[in-house]
Amino acid sequence: MAKGGDPVDCLKSIKEELARLADPEKASHSQRFFQAFPGGYGEGDRFLGIAVPLLWKVARRYYREISLDELETLLRDPFHECRLTALYMMRLRSERARDAAEKETIVEIFLRNLDGINNWDLVDSSAPYILGPYLAERESDLLCKLASSGELWKQRIAIMATFYFIRQGRYGETLYLAEKFLDHPHDLIHKATGWMLREIGKRDQDAEIAFLKKHYRRMPRTMLRYAIEKFDPPLREQFLKGQA
Repeated sequence: MAKGGDPVDCLKSIKEELARLADPEKASHSQRFFQAFPGGYGEGDRFLGIAVPLLWKVARRYYREISLDELETLLRDPFHECRLTALYMMRLRSERARDAAEKETIVEIFLRNLDGINNWDLVDSSAPYILGPYLAERESDLLCKLASSGELWKQRIAIMATFYFIRQGRYGETLYLAEKFLDHPHDLIHKATGWMLREIGKRDQDAEIAFLKKHYRRMPRTMLRYAIEKFDPPLREQFLKGQA
């Protein structure tokens, strides 16, 4: 049992539990769904085949007990679900940490292991909750560095981290990145950026509309569709028909 045990035993228990939950049929589906095939955006990743609710149960059971060193080991695991469980636990630890030093260490672990945060579910479930609060209290250099990296997942991490800012009523960084990504070649950035613009619109539709009116004719169609998804039908049609 992990409770009361040492951290290494905790990590061993987690991996044994995930191995028991593995479903080869679901793993095969995940390989396709997350494009882990040659040439796909998730090329080379490996899957156990475990549903997200089960991963959350494991994360909630162990996050208090596991050490940060062992969490980092789990975040470097070749299996996707191990890394996702590590990120869930890091998120839980960060959200509940009373010690600022622990939160900062969690962010350091996150940033040291960006290469393993390499699919949209890994990014979206962690960047707004782990990196976002950290960046909100600092200069935007790191955010800009990630956005300018030319690497798909680092760029998605950048735009998704601003979800935290949006929830605080702070839109400048998101709008800056949205403009930067107008000519991005990948639809996973179009989707994430359109989603973040939609989130701004939920809180301040005027701010979103002002941005869209300036850029929507240049905007990738997928980004626009995501951004206007919650608009009233007549307004949505105006943007889709180029009449806004």
